[in-house]
Amino acid sequence: MENYYHQFHIPVMGTGHSIDTPIRVAPFGISSVISLVDDLLLEKIRQYYCKTYNLPYENIPRTAEDGRAKRITAYLEMVNTIVHNKMERLKAQPFFDKNEKTTYFELLPKESPLKKAYHQMVKMKDSPERAYLAEQLTRMMKPGSIDVNIMVKLDKINRNASGKPLSDQYSDAKAALRGFANSSLRSSVVFSAGINKGLFNYATQFEDFYRDSFGELKKKIILKVSDFRSALIQGKFLAKKGLEVYEFRIESGLNCGGHAFASNGHLLPTLLQEFKEKRDELAAQFRPYIQKYYQKMGWDFPEAVKHHRPRVTVQGGIGTHGEHRRLIEDFGIDMTGWASPFLLVPEATCVDEPTRKLLEQAQEEDLYLSDVSPLGVPFNNVRRTGSEQWTQKRIEQGKPGSPCPKKFLVSNTEFTDTPICTASREYQEQKLAEIEQTTPSNGERLKLQLNVLAKTCICDHLGNGALIALGLVKPSKAPQAVCPGPNIAWFNRKYSLKEMVDHIYGRIASLVPPERPHMFAKEAAMYVDYVAKLIDQCKSMSEVKKLQEFRENLHQSIDFCRAIGDRLPYPDENLASITQFMDEQKARLEALFTGCETKINQLRDQFLTDVSDATHDIPMLQLSPV
Repeated sequence: MENYYHQFHIPVMGTGHSIDTPIRVAPFGISSVISLVDDLLLEKIRQYYCKTYNLPYENIPRTAEDGRAKRITAYLEMVNTIVHNKMERLKAQPFFDKNEKTTYFELLPKESPLKKAYHQMVKMKDSPERAYLAEQLTRMMKPGSIDVNIMVKLDKINRNASGKPLSDQYSDAKAALRGFANSSLRSSVVFSAGINKGLFNYATQFEDFYRDSFGELKKKIILKVSDFRSALIQGKFLAKKGLEVYEFRIESGLNCGGHAFASNGHLLPTLLQEFKEKRDELAAQFRPYIQKYYQKMGWDFPEAVKHHRPRVTVQGGIGTHGEHRRLIEDFGIDMTGWASPFLLVPEATCVDEPTRKLLEQAQEEDLYLSDVSPLGVPFNNVRRTGSEQWTQKRIEQGKPGSPCPKKFLVSNTEFTDTPICTASREYQEQKLAEIEQTTPSNGERLKLQLNVLAKTCICDHLGNGALIALGLVKPSKAPQAVCPGPNIAWFNRKYSLKEMVDHIYGRIASLVPPERPHMFAKEAAMYVDYVAKLIDQCKSMSEVKKLQEFRENLHQSIDFCRAIGDRLPYPDENLASITQFMDEQKARLEALFTGCETKINQLRDQFLTDVSDATHDIPMLQLSPV
């Protein structure tokens, strides 16, 4: 596999839980992703690791000019240095000892040419040939990629000390991109959570995003997408700037961690099938635009990469070796992403002990799609976190909302000229007062109040677990949030890195029980749950129309998934659960729409009444004869 020895990567997890994952796993050839949302957190972790590894450290204060970009660059340079030094020490270790060098090769998948050569060397007798092969294997060892994630919609305009807005290049997302682009990393940036044309245009200012004379991309672009249409639109926009999408990273709309961006009823297997059938179309659509841009700029586009096609990976809810194989072998996926299970691998993630224990004990009913995010996007959550308890305590004390120490999610201007966060105390006090004054119905008022109070300071709380885990703050002083996918319910203890990797590759007995529902089955159930919420919230004919389209798409996806259930299962793949779940979810879906027919008819009648009233209010036009 190009530039990768493993068949999986570890995606971004919150702002803090994968913040130092490359330091932990990259020396073993495993790629992972760091969030760039919280540069203030990055600075605290940089100070810790510089002290731990005896590296020079100079504080970049919050008030420093272009401080956000500088903090991000400094952090990434530090991570790169530590990974490089660890890798060199690992490569210097001898073969045939039980050491980290042995672990590096043992973790590789059996399909890896490097692992096959390693096994060949192990069987050889001591000879010049074996020594030469050992030298070559050592030379070929390389670390996993140190990738970064930018949520493109988190792009607030920042202000100077006097409150005056700074220029556009200092916005959050652009500063984060500049911080990455100015680093010496040879890795990828993952653009997630939508499209930001201004940010994509800004990427053209950095030559590392274009191929050099050898055809190499120093900085690669990965797009996290929800469907093929989104991939095509975003990819074409970038291609017109000469920017290549190195990888399309598909994520389940609901069966994932963090923010959940539901599709319009299309389940993951349907989306993957479309990518499989139209994959060559992506490269064919983008290549002419890219070559035209290079020609306009007077650059040579290397012949060797003219037929390169983007990689396609998938993540969200994967839990067994059989599911991993299904995605790779049936749908032609290049690599799978495993996030939530690694929250229980201390060698891989930075999670505080109370939160890790909470995740070990979490059952399916403890994991839910919440409304806590100030972004107004559903957010996968677990009950009884430190963040939840802190938020509830403030409500009970009559002080709802957060002091908003970091202001990464400010966007609301209902009560202020300068955007504020809906999880802040400033917003919640004013919004609750407004609801009290304007909503006479007790039931409706309570519903609106609870919706306001649900919002939590996730931009601060998602990083606190890392600070606690590294001993930098006490749990009582730092409420912890975590955003696992529902898949975590089936993993119930701490695991070693080797255990989890062996589980992914099917080299040990499965770490999850055989009755765990297939990832496709679980996703279908989550989408029907989501439909129930949409029906409950439906208030207009336009929403009814969207619901009906959602229903049709979900019907088709369920039928497609059910057919997968009739295939032969891979080892450790509960394929039988698909048939059962799809039949159950189809029946649930129909029951939901049968139950809401009265509501839909009422909305239709109201719509017709409104149209009729509006028509009566329009004066008749007096037409002159032609």
